[in-house]
Amino acid sequence: MKLSAPDLEQLADFAIEAAIEAGRMIARSRPVDVQHKAGNESLASQVVTEIDRRSEDIILEILTPSIERFELGLLTEERTDDGGRLLADAFWCIDPLDGTLPFIEGSPGYAVSIALVGRDGTPQIGVVYDPVEAALFHAITGLGAFCDRQPWPSEPHPPTSDVLSLFADRSFARRADHNDLVEALEQVAKDIGLAGVQVHPTAGAVMNACGVLANPAACYFKHPKPTGGGSLWDFAATACLAHELGAVATDIGGAPLDLNRADSTFMNHRGVLFATNDAVAERIRALVVCR
Repeated sequence: MKLSAPDLEQLADFAIEAAIEAGRMIARSRPVDVQHKAGNESLASQVVTEIDRRSEDIILEILTPSIERFELGLLTEERTDDGGRLLADAFWCIDPLDGTLPFIEGSPGYAVSIALVGRDGTPQIGVVYDPVEAALFHAITGLGAFCDRQPWPSEPHPPTSDVLSLFADRSFARRADHNDLVEALEQVAKDIGLAGVQVHPTAGAVMNACGVLANPAACYFKHPKPTGGGSLWDFAATACLAHELGAVATDIGGAPLDLNRADSTFMNHRGVLFATNDAVAERIRALVVCR
């Protein structure tokens, strides 16, 4: 069924309730049963806790009535992809606890992420809840972005700041070309009038993207690679936030993120780029594509 603007607002309310309830549970919890998923190449993608599953249960209890009423598909990290997302007009795309590593360590950088994505891969709703700060971010396509239910400032970020903030996965520090990349980013920063680069390497994908959106000059990117590379649920909600804020959320080449790819739930095939504006995005694309 085709979703109207009032439908999307109602569905956003479902997602907000689910994210807050799950996030509050996470904030009260500590991991007690850390396990490892088979077949994933990075530690961040391997670890899973009982809290991940409890969070998913809370979310699905709240969202299931909407799935039935609006004939939605479902894709969630802790369940097998049943392919329903390829048949429904839209589907819930859920990460019940993104950033499991910082959660296990007791450091900031984890979040609940819920998105509604159209069959064509366009994010229609994005909801993120940060349990550490008890902060809620949400967006509805065409209706704006909000922080703690208040309109997120829609004025463009100032064109310059002291530094270019680079939000990075932990794997960034292990890259063989890490030092060369940082040096190249330092030059990018200087070229756009900034003093240098500040690297933030400890958060999960969702809070990395939120960090970009909260800064006047920032980026978060993932190179294309044969396997892994994050999953649809890592980027769907924040892509909606970025679109409504006028920021950049694309693949590394500048095309829209493929958020409903039929052959896989991974995003490795074309890389990922979040940036606060087109000027930063163009520099990052040129830097990554030429390597």
